Amino acid sequence: MSPCIVRELGRQPYEPVWRAMQRFTDTRGEATTDELWLVEHDPVFTLGQAGKPEHVLAAGDIPVVHVDRGGQVTYHGPGQIVAYPLFDLKRLKTGVREYVCKIEQAMIDTLAEWNIEALRKDGAPGVYVAGAKIGALGIRVRRGCTFHGLAFNIAMDLEPFHRINPCGYQGLQVTSLSDLGGPSGMDAVKTVLLENLARQFGLQLQREDALPDLSLAA
Repeated sequence: MSPCIVRELGRQPYEPVWRAMQRFTDTRGEATTDELWLVEHDPVFTLGQAGKPEHVLAAGDIPVVHVDRGGQVTYHGPGQIVAYPLFDLKRLKTGVREYVCKIEQAMIDTLAEWNIEALRKDGAPGVYVAGAKIGALGIRVRRGCTFHGLAFNIAMDLEPFHRINPCGYQGLQVTSLSDLGGPSGMDAVKTVLLENLARQFGLQLQREDALPDLSLAA
């Protein structure tokens, strides 16, 4: 079992958490313990490195942030669990493709807890229920270490997804756990998701109350 510190950040604006992830990844060493950050973000559209601005149809009052992850455009907002695994893949003996599959499987297994059958889709990373996307992935690997991560729709206002082509796909339907008959409470889902991530990656989770430095200073 590999130790991993879990930090619950609560609700936070997007950019300070993104910058903190970058700093953690840039300054970590071989002996740095992996971490897993859980957060709900204020409403924001994020556009990946290869993201095309035309996939943002009508952002309106929601900011658009260009970020250094893979993938196209997605939406983060209240009622969505965002998990940022800050993992050393070499230490975990995990390749990038396997890493993506394990994150997807953790979400699939979490949905199965509420008897919801979820699937992968070839060529379109993420997790889908009856063709509608419920879990998105956007990752970055630097010096063998991961940041960015997954977004899991639990009980959120899905209207902002109509303002974009989610993940670059026109007309892609999006759903959430509560709309499928699952719980709307975030804590119950977080507990199951953490258990499944720990199982997939062989982690021994250790909760830590202290938050990372969320100042924007480099």
